[in-house]
Amino acid sequence: MKTELMLSIIQVMKNSSLFLVFGLMIVTPARGQEIETAIPQVGLADISQVNQGNSYITFPTDIGNIDKLWFEANIIPNFLIRKSKNSRLMGVLTPQIILRMYREVSCPVRTPSYIPQITIYYLIGNRARVENLTLFGRFAHHSNGQEGNFYLENGEINYMSGDFSTNYLEAGLIVTNYNRRLNAYQFFSTSFEVHPKAWSAVELHGEFSHYRWHQAFSIFKLPPGRSPKGQKNANISLKAETIWMFGEISDWTTISLDRLNIKLTFYYHPKFFEDLGLFVQIYHGMDYYNIYFNQQIDVIRFGIMTEKLRF
Repeated sequence: MKTELMLSIIQVMKNSSLFLVFGLMIVTPARGQEIETAIPQVGLADISQVNQGNSYITFPTDIGNIDKLWFEANIIPNFLIRKSKNSRLMGVLTPQIILRMYREVSCPVRTPSYIPQITIYYLIGNRARVENLTLFGRFAHHSNGQEGNFYLENGEINYMSGDFSTNYLEAGLIVTNYNRRLNAYQFFSTSFEVHPKAWSAVELHGEFSHYRWHQAFSIFKLPPGRSPKGQKNANISLKAETIWMFGEISDWTTISLDRLNIKLTFYYHPKFFEDLGLFVQIYHGMDYYNIYFNQQIDVIRFGIMTEKLRF
């Protein structure tokens, strides 16, 4: 039953996800000069947190073809580098780590993903307005901390101790606005990611996508009947993300749907939690867990997420 449900959901995502995501992108927020002064501005700290993502831990209830896990954890603390809260220019230092604990003997945590990165944000436009444009650039490293041979003697990838390492640059923009009709903040981002071959392990050439186009749409809904002024947390949020992978990848054709990664995350913040909330996530595409990159996964997962975004 679970497998049939998973296959049905993935098929729907493949057929309609692009139309859904692009439809969300072109939603025109209700505008009104008369409410500008009543809506608190969204600062670079808020914008960066939406773009960087949140820490989470999953429950051992994944549905799909991913390995049996006790949990997957994304640890993503952000250290802000800025002159003041009103600065247009800000740096964010993020020592991100993703790890998985497998439901096997001794509960191993294999080859965590280490993704330290530094991101620079620059806010364009009137800081007193909610609707703004932000440019960002990022330099990041992604490795698994191993030093073994990439391939085993039989030619298969050495998932246990094979060395995985790549460095990349990413540049893009973020559009921020407030939707009065929905009483919600909205963020749309688009960016391009490049992994120079000289900065990546030789074994990745021809197997790993070195060029990627990211798009994401996020909406943070405030409680009904509450104005954004003085409101601390959105009670629900929805984030849709897509990645299209360019370049030579195994034997994939230029327009192969295998190049498309899709992620949809729904978050709910209960009143009795200050910073924690519950989330459900649907993911289809390349495994993002370092050396497991050549595996395609379709998964529905549940868990808890830290949401410290304040409006």
